[in-house]
Amino acid sequence: MQNHELYMRRCLDLASLGAGSVSPNPMVGAVIVHDNQVIGEGWHKGFGQAHAEVNAINQVIETRGLQSDELLRNSTLYVSLEPCAHHGKTPPCADLIIQHQIPEVVVACRDSFDKVNGKGIERLRDAGVKVIESVLEKEARHLNRRFFTRLSKKRPYIILKWAQTADGFFAPNKPQQKWISNKQSKLLVHRWRAEEDAILVGKNTALIDNPQLNTRLWEGKNPKRIVLDRNLQLPSGLHLFDKSIETIVLNEVKTDVQKNLKFISLESFDFYLAESIAFQLFLMDIQSVIIEGGAKTLDLFIKAGLWDEARVFTSDIVWGEGLSAASLLHTAPNESIRLGSDQLSIYYHS
Repeated sequence: MQNHELYMRRCLDLASLGAGSVSPNPMVGAVIVHDNQVIGEGWHKGFGQAHAEVNAINQVIETRGLQSDELLRNSTLYVSLEPCAHHGKTPPCADLIIQHQIPEVVVACRDSFDKVNGKGIERLRDAGVKVIESVLEKEARHLNRRFFTRLSKKRPYIILKWAQTADGFFAPNKPQQKWISNKQSKLLVHRWRAEEDAILVGKNTALIDNPQLNTRLWEGKNPKRIVLDRNLQLPSGLHLFDKSIETIVLNEVKTDVQKNLKFISLESFDFYLAESIAFQLFLMDIQSVIIEGGAKTLDLFIKAGLWDEARVFTSDIVWGEGLSAASLLHTAPNESIRLGSDQLSIYYHS
């Protein structure tokens, strides 16, 4: 079991390389081992592209040439998620494994997607392949928590994010932009943006901060920008409306598309607004979203209990007055990381 865990950890490391590129697919990594030697590796690199198992098998074929068939027939394939058994954008990975007569497959966790969910493992076993399950299952499910949340709860994985002063203030009393966290934290936030599908702010944050909500400080894709503007009162000159990135304006007035700028009318901003937003994003295949503020928007999701993770920066700055930061009712953080003058606390909502 120790070797199984060793190779599965490598699968999870490989899978994480697909962060920000594979949604709404899961992140998957695969490793092929022959006589305790890794002979092939692969991961799912982008939505619609080859799956991890395909890339790992192809690496063996490309590097081992005529020996590849014999090697694969005497190898173990490790994969962080159950091999697919259906035709989607690519052929079934289970069939490819059977075709190459790989005798043993070690799987971290099952794929709860309806078209897979045990069918890949069943197909392998019916073909005589030995399948070992649940190796580092908890770690694998955590890695793909966005994917599993979307399947089970029919909404995106919701990440709350804010910065607060040492004395618990979120913003100045008067409407003005005033930076709290340090440069190191800001860089990390841009990395996070590249890893998620969308980022959402309320009207006041858009108006006061005029944010770009892009990944200019980190190499990676820009998330979709979402702003709440009930009566379409935000001025068109804001960065959010420059049409450089797909931007969605959730409102109560109209539904319209203007190239990269999309207006979507919700039925009501007065009742179950957080739930309506989450369902609308689910319908748009958005698998994860960062809620960046402001305080009213964050509080909307907290009061609805509609969040999965919160990332809170606490600076060593003291203001003495201001708007109080959002509250998670004294919940203890699951993780705590020091970033220079800032303390990052991460909370998971059970």
